[in-house]
Amino acid sequence: MEKQYYDAIVIGAGHAGIEAALILAKTGAKTLVTSITVDNVGYMACNPSIGGTGKGHLVRELDAMGGFMGIAADRCATQIRMLNSSKGLAVRSLRAQADKYKYHAFTKAALERADNLTMRQDEVKSIVKNGGGDFTVECVTGSVYVCRAVVVATGVYLDSTIICGKSVQKHGPVCFTGSYCLSDSLRALGFKLRRFKTGTPARLAGRTIDFDRLEVQCGDAVPYTFSALTSKPPKNTSVCYLGYTNEKTHEIIRAALPESPRRAGLITGTGARYCPSIEDKIVRFADKPRHTFFLEPEGAGTDEWYIQGISTSLPPAVQREMYRSIEGLENVSVVRDAYAIEYECIDARELFASLMSKRIEGLFFAGQINGTSGYEEAAAQGLLAGINASAYVRGLPPLVLDRTNSYIGVMTDDLVTVGSDEPYRMLTGRAECRLSLRQDNADLRLTEAVEKYGVIDGKRKRLLEKKKRDIVRCEELVKTRLTEAEVKELFEAAGEDAPHAMTVGEVLKRPAVTLELFNEKFRTFDNVLPSAALEVYARLRYDSYLKRQEAELKEKSRLENMRLSPDIDYHKVDGLRLEAREKLSAAKPLSVGQASRVPGVTPADVWVLIGKIKEGGII
Repeated sequence: MEKQYYDAIVIGAGHAGIEAALILAKTGAKTLVTSITVDNVGYMACNPSIGGTGKGHLVRELDAMGGFMGIAADRCATQIRMLNSSKGLAVRSLRAQADKYKYHAFTKAALERADNLTMRQDEVKSIVKNGGGDFTVECVTGSVYVCRAVVVATGVYLDSTIICGKSVQKHGPVCFTGSYCLSDSLRALGFKLRRFKTGTPARLAGRTIDFDRLEVQCGDAVPYTFSALTSKPPKNTSVCYLGYTNEKTHEIIRAALPESPRRAGLITGTGARYCPSIEDKIVRFADKPRHTFFLEPEGAGTDEWYIQGISTSLPPAVQREMYRSIEGLENVSVVRDAYAIEYECIDARELFASLMSKRIEGLFFAGQINGTSGYEEAAAQGLLAGINASAYVRGLPPLVLDRTNSYIGVMTDDLVTVGSDEPYRMLTGRAECRLSLRQDNADLRLTEAVEKYGVIDGKRKRLLEKKKRDIVRCEELVKTRLTEAEVKELFEAAGEDAPHAMTVGEVLKRPAVTLELFNEKFRTFDNVLPSAALEVYARLRYDSYLKRQEAELKEKSRLENMRLSPDIDYHKVDGLRLEAREKLSAAKPLSVGQASRVPGVTPADVWVLIGKIKEGGII
């Protein structure tokens, strides 16, 4: 068959593939994106939501870098909530309940409309690196493509298996067709594949749920947005519900444990620590009398509800009995049984921080094939891999984010340096610099850093410039001095004794005075962007902590700026222990800082590297 030529090919059109394909096309690269079926483009096979703790930061960051998920989440949201709103700004995370069918249609349409982008339904069978440096990609239909860069974003479809009770079926999520040809090709390229497992809860018929016996979870009165480009906040058109399991539920599960596919040896893959099945929760937290769950609507066009917090792979009969033991679900009808899914993925330590293979130039990996879990983690990797695939094709230096400037940098560094023995999930606690890596300042941290790659449009640039100007205005406004009477009025509203006359900045540093309360009283920040006022407010609140963090980062930055070549032969570096030589040879760190985080490398080994750099022995 005649070969077709592209600059780049993206394999998979899930959340990682969408970002990679759209950003490649935006940079002018002639791009092909393939999917086993285009009916699963952007499909939310698990929870119908975007964002959440830590994950909301990723979506804000990829939006700041020209990504698409934030735009799609805003457009398809049925409810918006700011999680942890009673806590500090650093851990607040936006979450959107989405119409999953609208989200699929919206993302598919974006791929169809994009210039420089071709979408094709086909299953990739093999990837071959040619002697000239390009790739030949062959599909099961016989179609053959040649390109300069490949982004593998196969999600959980690679040799996937669905397990429910004693039933084991070769399927992808929601019984879509899996990918059963590409694994052998990746092994032939030298990748060691491993097997991970995740699960998805049941879908329940809404008409059979007694919602009056569950706790209502409403959206925010004034919703925030994920994307800076969204001019009007989404309207909250749906509600979610909170419920609890009980001791009867737990008794049913405990009695059914011998029927668990894991105990029967039908599940062998490693599951996610932070998203355990309900049977794992019952065993690991045996002292807890109940566990929470949330009921979330799947979309406007269906009566199905997603029961978050009760994922399982127990037999269907057990699942029905389990659900019906819960208050409000006594007469529930299960539309789709919960199931576990196993799939193959690579060890991300085989990749550079650009998400390009250390052994095969031009071959990039993004999403759950790298051992992560979640739509947001996948999308962030897809964006990074797409930018770097485009940079590779154009001969530009790769974009490398680090732990000090982004959650995406934290995630990629964790994956490629330390690795993960279970599906990786982004958590705010993973970031050492979370005081400065807030979701509200993602644009200040990242937009200009990616501008040279051609992924930032004029509107986004103008919004950032306006925000910077408004921040300067806010910095002047906080120097304004309030009278003693004004201070007294404000602190009485906050329920505290009034101090003396103070500046606006001094007032906003007080724990009892929030930015919202202050502006409600004095309207000082009405004529500036809310995000600009929030940035100055955060700087005031976290001033001493940020200064301390900045001092701690100076030493880390010094190590990160000590560059290492990926071609160093560590076996020839005198003074390194044997284990360090082996670990560093495999990891190929690009800086002393990254080398210091490689498991098995001690502080003494790091000092050897520093000494060799100072001597001019290695670079």
